[in-house]
Amino acid sequence: MPGEVYLVGAGPGDIGLITVRGMELVRCADVIVYDQLANPELLDHARPEAKLIDVGKEGGHHKVRQEGINDIIIEEARAGRMIVRLKGGDPFMFGRGGEEAEELRKADIKVHVVPGVTSAIAAPAMAGIPVTHRDHAPMVTFVTGHERDDRPDGRINWEALANTGGTIVILMGMANLAQNMSRLVKGGMSPNTPVAVVHRGSTPSQIVVLSTLDDIAEKCRSQKVGSPAVVVVGGVVSLHDVLGDLR
Repeated sequence: MPGEVYLVGAGPGDIGLITVRGMELVRCADVIVYDQLANPELLDHARPEAKLIDVGKEGGHHKVRQEGINDIIIEEARAGRMIVRLKGGDPFMFGRGGEEAEELRKADIKVHVVPGVTSAIAAPAMAGIPVTHRDHAPMVTFVTGHERDDRPDGRINWEALANTGGTIVILMGMANLAQNMSRLVKGGMSPNTPVAVVHRGSTPSQIVVLSTLDDIAEKCRSQKVGSPAVVVVGGVVSLHDVLGDLR
């Protein structure tokens, strides 16, 4: 009989922010296939005999391409093992969890999802920036800062984003930070709009860079702040001065 696969969200970085169910599964898994953004301390809770497979991406370099990851999970499941696919944040928030679940369904393998605390909300929160607030933002939009490399056409309407009147949260946005900030300005957003970049949110190495649309990219460069980070655009960023570090 084939095994089962659990797509488990590891949370934003702090080991204490994985769900109770997620930790239970880590502790009893036969195989853990994990990403770079999952806190490595979580693996200390695996069974001694558990097989640990690192498929993370670092600095734009893929240790294993997505197709290869799918193959690994399917192969391990067909061997009758219980697999935890441990993914940073939430599996379905820009984590390719949906793609993996589709492939597992096609292979007739039972798959379950264990949601995780997404860094899109948690990282700003830890930096004293609520993504919604009655006085600042009635809505929030989550967007990827890096679309698929194999698609020549961009599907993100940056002009529309610039005119939502709410908070914009960008994940995987550091490589294209200057370009995306410029797109928002061209779309009609004031260059003086507050922006925060939260690097490694919720961890002891958390760094918060505050600036504006027209200057955030240069400020991050000068402070050598890069990925992984969450970019927050909008009036809620000003609350950091009031709330401070909320870790």
